[in-house]
Amino acid sequence: MNIQWYPGHMTKTRRQMADYIKQVDAVGEVVDARIPQVSRNPDIDDIAAGKPRLVILNRIDLADAASTRAWAAYFRAQGMAVIETDSRSGTGTQAFAGAVRTLLADRIAQWNEKGQIGRAVRVMVVGIPNVGKSTFINRILGRKSAKAADKPGVTRGSQWFRVAGGIDLLDTPGILWPRFDDERVGLLLAATGAIRDDILDVETLGCKLMEILSVRAPETIVSRYGVAIPEVCDFLGYELLRQAGRKRGFLLRGGEIDTERMARILLDEFRGGMLGRITLETPEEYQ
Repeated sequence: MNIQWYPGHMTKTRRQMADYIKQVDAVGEVVDARIPQVSRNPDIDDIAAGKPRLVILNRIDLADAASTRAWAAYFRAQGMAVIETDSRSGTGTQAFAGAVRTLLADRIAQWNEKGQIGRAVRVMVVGIPNVGKSTFINRILGRKSAKAADKPGVTRGSQWFRVAGGIDLLDTPGILWPRFDDERVGLLLAATGAIRDDILDVETLGCKLMEILSVRAPETIVSRYGVAIPEVCDFLGYELLRQAGRKRGFLLRGGEIDTERMARILLDEFRGGMLGRITLETPEEYQ
């Protein structure tokens, strides 16, 4: 399943970010805690080279708690500051200002020595589409200023916001990178909603997600969908999707199982947290 999605506005946004980076003191990257590494745009490492980095592990309410702690330790070991947040409820977002000031403590001390006391800290907030970046910013601001929606590609322009405590935030549109060299990357991005569904083969995506869940959360799909995971199966995802569709009564004329409908249900329930807190990758896969 070779998924690629790179709308034209993303090229323009990348150029703008390369220009804006000269104006900021640090970069805060919002990532999806269910896929912490896959949801990091590798281009950001080039754009933000030399800038202090803060990783914002967002959507922790949907991710496995132990896995989130492991990922936080992984990023800290790489020299990055980390906070764990659920932007929809506001959990963890209050740690942002303190984390930024700790990250930039040496620079702030230098400003103070030069008499620039109270100088605003400038932070560029980046992230791929639909990781909750605008919702995070709205939580930080305490008001709905950044346009947010539960679908990718909503924010199209960069905006500056003043945050209490002397922090200026630059909200940037979510961007992907031009090509996913690993099929797995596109799959995980699509499964979590970072890629628009209308360009996807939803049935195939549902099959792939069912395969992943049979490894990552087998008890969950067995109990929720009433499936039996076979020990050997050439088309495991499709077989599990058929079993689940039959249990739900999704039948077409002639008794054929509506696997496409079941795939959409599976994606909606996974993305909405109805399957529980599940993380789809581990730090050990990158060591």
